[in-house]
Amino acid sequence: MSTGQRISRSRERLAGSLLAAPGLFLIIALLILPALAILPVAFSNWQFGRGQIALVGWDNFLELTQDRRFVAALRNTIVYVLIVVPATVGLGLLLALLIDGSGKLQAFYRTAHFLPVVSTMAAMAVAWDAVLHPTFGLLNHALTLIGLSGRNWLRDEALVLPTLACIGVWQSVGFAVIMFLAGLRSIPKSLIDAAIMDGATSPLDKARTVMLPLLGPVTVFVTVLTAKRALAVFDTVYVMTGGGPGNASEVLLHLLYVESFEHLRAGYGAAISIVYLALALAILWGQRAIDRRIHYS
Repeated sequence: MSTGQRISRSRERLAGSLLAAPGLFLIIALLILPALAILPVAFSNWQFGRGQIALVGWDNFLELTQDRRFVAALRNTIVYVLIVVPATVGLGLLLALLIDGSGKLQAFYRTAHFLPVVSTMAAMAVAWDAVLHPTFGLLNHALTLIGLSGRNWLRDEALVLPTLACIGVWQSVGFAVIMFLAGLRSIPKSLIDAAIMDGATSPLDKARTVMLPLLGPVTVFVTVLTAKRALAVFDTVYVMTGGGPGNASEVLLHLLYVESFEHLRAGYGAAISIVYLALALAILWGQRAIDRRIHYS
């Protein structure tokens, strides 16, 4: 390599570094440093408005293991994710296949399914609260018309978490539909024609032999993103149930908010944050493990 080429490459690297520096600075200042700052806070007894701060070691984490509300929040969060993610991915894929196979009103179907994604969930939660009202709610009224008895969907400990999970699926499925439609449109038509020549004439055969295997990368992307959004559930719980009844709908982010900003226990809230971050990292680790088995070519 000549001296001129080395100088040219050095200038390119310097220019690239200078262009990336503002974005890197913002990532460090807004993401990395706040995440690192949680660690010392989690090992302290810091409370907002309290002058003295002392290190308490693992006391906050030991208290978490004995806190029935935290245990309920951790269990409910995991159950919520396990309901929302498979339902969203499965329903999103089914709707995408149906929309892709229909020749009319595709734009309308895409828009209708995507509207909940761009809507403010706090406002939608108020609307859902009215729909699920035990006395004059639309859902109970519809059940009464067909001869079934209504339920108190948000005050029944056995029903409240599945009900919130259904709202979570309703919110996320539109994004899954759009992603799967994009994946279906990227499949070469020649592969589908070849599958038809080999005997895959029915829509189910074409989906099983061609579409589903090639949708592997899209499926992983939708699964991980849906899991991250489900793990971060807060709006519906805060607006509709407040974690009740009896902690039946308590989730990690809502408990974090209550402990940090209502009870002003910043140290305890930071310990909850570390548990939440551990779950988020577990999802990312699962993505990397699955990526090794997915063909992106």
